[in-house]
Amino acid sequence: MYGTNGILWFTIVLYFITVVITKATRGRTKFSPKCNRPSPPEVNGVSVIRVLHTLLTKGLQAMIHDQYTTLGSVFTISFFGHKVTFLIGPEVSAHFYQGLDSEISHGSGIEFTVPMIGKEVGYGVDAATRNEQNRFYYDALKPSKLRGHVGPMLQEVEEYFAKWGQQGMVDLKQELDQLLMLISGRCLIGKEVREKMLDEFITLFNELINNGMRLTSVLFPYAPTPANRRRDQARAKLSEMLIEIVRLRKSYNCVEDDVLQNLIDSKYRDGRSTTEAEVVGLIISLLFAGKHTSTITSTWTGAHLLANAGCLTSALEEQKQIIRKYGDNLDYNAFQEMDTLHYCIKEALRIHPPAPIFSRKVHKNFTVQTKDGNEYEIQRGHTIVSSVLFNCNLPHIYKGPDVYDPARFGPGREEDRVGGESYAYLQIKVIWSHLLRNFELKLESRFPETNWTKITTEPKGGVMVSYKKRHLHTT
Repeated sequence: MYGTNGILWFTIVLYFITVVITKATRGRTKFSPKCNRPSPPEVNGVSVIRVLHTLLTKGLQAMIHDQYTTLGSVFTISFFGHKVTFLIGPEVSAHFYQGLDSEISHGSGIEFTVPMIGKEVGYGVDAATRNEQNRFYYDALKPSKLRGHVGPMLQEVEEYFAKWGQQGMVDLKQELDQLLMLISGRCLIGKEVREKMLDEFITLFNELINNGMRLTSVLFPYAPTPANRRRDQARAKLSEMLIEIVRLRKSYNCVEDDVLQNLIDSKYRDGRSTTEAEVVGLIISLLFAGKHTSTITSTWTGAHLLANAGCLTSALEEQKQIIRKYGDNLDYNAFQEMDTLHYCIKEALRIHPPAPIFSRKVHKNFTVQTKDGNEYEIQRGHTIVSSVLFNCNLPHIYKGPDVYDPARFGPGREEDRVGGESYAYLQIKVIWSHLLRNFELKLESRFPETNWTKITTEPKGGVMVSYKKRHLHTT
């Protein structure tokens, strides 16, 4: 399950070595002198060779599993003096996700997003500005705004699948990728792109993402490589297109009902309006998060549904109930009532989190306590790692973690979702609700493996599905 490409992990190890050499030229890291609690168990010396061998031959997940089994939920691996501490499980991960930026930050690990998205937004700006920009997203995608997106989403979905024949075979991943770009064009970017320049926009956006997400571009985002040059050229052309739209709207006092307009109208707390460059960066960032990750999640959701007859039957029964109540007039409330489909998406996300691993840089010592009561102090200067993929497969958290079981989230479990996540769930529900109601579907290819050569957990190769048009009967 966790096999991987040896070249990928060799490059990652090479990156660690490069980081250490670079730091050595700048002087040694200074750690806080006081350490009142023991440090985590550490892998160093000859033992590192065994760890690297596992990393290169079996993959990151196997390496984490071995050390977790041997050392527990907190352990440090010393890569040539550079200390990387792994935090496994929710008991030791709170500070990783909730710590202040002054105490724990992304460091340079997220630097590759800056050339892609822009230095005026995201991790190209300070934490205070970034928090305000996150507020812009929340305001643009809050439930009262999401209600207005249901109609356009339904229109795009119905028009797209109307082009399918009575029966046939498609690559589900490719189809969903194209459809989600159409939805993004209408709901996020606006009608100017959707109606006049969508093909060019899609080509440039794919150039930006495909080149910006290459491993070499992630590790060395400013190196003068061909991929980085293609990334930068695509980013510049996208910027020109979006800035022209922003200027035209302002010059003609044109106000549209889309996310782009919300970002144009957003203001910082000091009263300053967003700049053209900020709007461009914000919309590209949202497109990347909303479209790319939704393609991955919607494809995995479909693959699991079609590979699990019981789950598919439950999802179909729910659609019958929705049809009996709403007919073909689906609105925001109807999609909010699709709990079974929601759990199917959520379970696909658990097994295949789009971002399988996160890292942070420690700026201030902090203490963690394991579920067994052991306390360890993590020192300033460490890189700390949280593997979402591994955490979501811990048997003491999820019973039978290798089994696709949407019912594990069941009714009665409260959850809070941010605006962007709610938008993603909504568009995936709109797509799969339509597919379940209007087509008999069968997974023809083998259940897909994960493409471990990418930094996201997308399915490897095509996901071939046969379809036959039908109308779902409620009896």
